[in-house]
Amino acid sequence: RHTMSKLQELIDRLCPNGVEFKPLGEIVSIVVAPKKFNKKEYQETGLYPIIDQGKSLIIGFTNDSSSLLPPKEYVLFGEHTRHVKYYNGSFAQGADGLKILLAKEIILPKYLFFAMECLIIEDRGYNRHWTVVSPMLIPIPPLAVQEEIVRILDRFADYAAELQAELQARRLQYEYYRNLLLTFNPSAYGCGTDDAQKISVIARGGHSYEIQWKTMGEIFEMRNGYTPSKNKPEFWENGTIPWFRMEDIRENGRILADSIQHITPASIKGKGLFEANTFILATTATIGEHALLIADSLANQRFTNLKVRKSLANLLDTKFIFYYMFIVDEFCKNNTNVSGFASVDMGKLKQMPFPIPPLELQEKIVAILDRFETLVNDLSKGLPAEIEAVKARYEYYRNKLLTFNPLSA
Repeated sequence: RHTMSKLQELIDRLCPNGVEFKPLGEIVSIVVAPKKFNKKEYQETGLYPIIDQGKSLIIGFTNDSSSLLPPKEYVLFGEHTRHVKYYNGSFAQGADGLKILLAKEIILPKYLFFAMECLIIEDRGYNRHWTVVSPMLIPIPPLAVQEEIVRILDRFADYAAELQAELQARRLQYEYYRNLLLTFNPSAYGCGTDDAQKISVIARGGHSYEIQWKTMGEIFEMRNGYTPSKNKPEFWENGTIPWFRMEDIRENGRILADSIQHITPASIKGKGLFEANTFILATTATIGEHALLIADSLANQRFTNLKVRKSLANLLDTKFIFYYMFIVDEFCKNNTNVSGFASVDMGKLKQMPFPIPPLELQEKIVAILDRFETLVNDLSKGLPAEIEAVKARYEYYRNKLLTFNPLSA
């Protein structure tokens, strides 16, 4: 409240009759980078950051100093992605589509960033090319007012960054305990390979539990996904059957009830649909991703479907398998065929040992991991909910603070 009253005092004193609005193109100059890197040239580490029009600020690195822009305060705008970014320092430009802007003296670079962020509407599938954006009007209050707005909004951004860092620390802690809970023998990957190792015993919470070991191939029926022909409209038009791709996991998480794209019954072949309460595991391309399907469905050829064999179905809790699949994911990443298109070595995957603890222990592990999952991933609870609330408050105040009356005579 005190912060807002200080800003209002500045506005009442310095611009009581409103502020001037100017086209964006008139208050910035456009900078041309010495070189544009294509995505194949991005390095994972290096001396100098690369920035392109993608969502992340720094997308890669280079050691080529001749490609650098001089250290200044830049506002960056993606013509195809509509992302607006602020960067203070020296960097190299990535792939095409990035407009590099320097604010003129009448406007602070950070204020310009907030104003553009407020102005640029992120309509999916619509490119905001510079010819469309440059005539847009930006309010230009006195510099003292701009400074106070930047100070207020920076506080929101700093708090959101602190929460994000805490969430990342919680996620690392969660992964550590998840792996600890799911390691049933120090030499677990040696279990299940011969008769002498089919059974192991562990102690948990003062109790001893006997762990049965089988291979992935013994536990799961495995089937490949596929993509129905795009040349046959009858396979796609008015489709109602979920057909999953990697985008579905990225958009909707690892428990999937419905998909972005759908297919028709006419497209189904072979053994039919993947059944509900089975799993998809990425075994080519983006290796090491999995999801639980809770609807009859199909997936594309990047995925292998895993269905527990009927003879073992009563011994395994579905949610326990879901969590153990994170261990399987890591195994897949470390056991690939790299000749040509990267893919999992399916022979090794089928021989990977898989534990079957007593159901009582499976349920205890699931209960613990479910609580962790809620704390670090649930958008309606825990830290993710707090981060979403801060983002919402930030957007509310940003829009409110950047709403000015036009200058009146």
